[in-house]
Amino acid sequence: MNEIWQQTLNWQPSSEQQAQFQQLYELIVAGNQKLNLTRITAPEEFWEKHLWDSLRGIVSLLQSPSVGAHSCAPLQKAIDIGTGAGFPGIPAAIALPHTEVILLDATQKKIAFLNSLIAEMNLQNTRTIVGRAENINQQPQQYQNYDLALVRAVAAADVCANYALPFLKSEGLAVLYRGNWTVEEEKTLETTVKKLSGKIENIEKFTTPLSHGIRHCIYLRKLVI
Repeated sequence: MNEIWQQTLNWQPSSEQQAQFQQLYELIVAGNQKLNLTRITAPEEFWEKHLWDSLRGIVSLLQSPSVGAHSCAPLQKAIDIGTGAGFPGIPAAIALPHTEVILLDATQKKIAFLNSLIAEMNLQNTRTIVGRAENINQQPQQYQNYDLALVRAVAAADVCANYALPFLKSEGLAVLYRGNWTVEEEKTLETTVKKLSGKIENIEKFTTPLSHGIRHCIYLRKLVI
């Protein structure tokens, strides 16, 4: 898969990161027997829809966490909101080892699984929080405390913005991972984002490398307050 990483993201994992991705796959497949973590367990589909898709959203940060159209400089702290089985947060933590990554989910069983996975993989830059985003993002130690917020497959885009933007520092970046995208969604999102002191910075449409599915990433910038 290294050639596809390079061709599509202009990046490829180190041998250590490849081993971590393989270990992640094995732990998710094993955990899936007890918990309903994901329906995607075939190796190539897992690579594309969990690993590649997770990192496609932060492609500009892979080369340098402080350079690029969607940069958050310096990228010290990120949060994955509604992480579920750990995507996109864990692949991001593997690819950005110098960034602290917080995995947030409201389901205690999933957080317990992720805690064991983090320990098994010895991911020093990763920890979890259990709770609902709309409550956690108002806590003084969490509010405006992050450079980057990732939200994938959680809710409608405007709801995701309400979850993500309060977590961000001024000039922080939220990435909303979406499948299809419509003009109506963009209009609704734009209205919501303005109320949250943010703006839609970019909308990227792309095709997945194996199944050729259409995906979008919506980039929201928190304005200087």
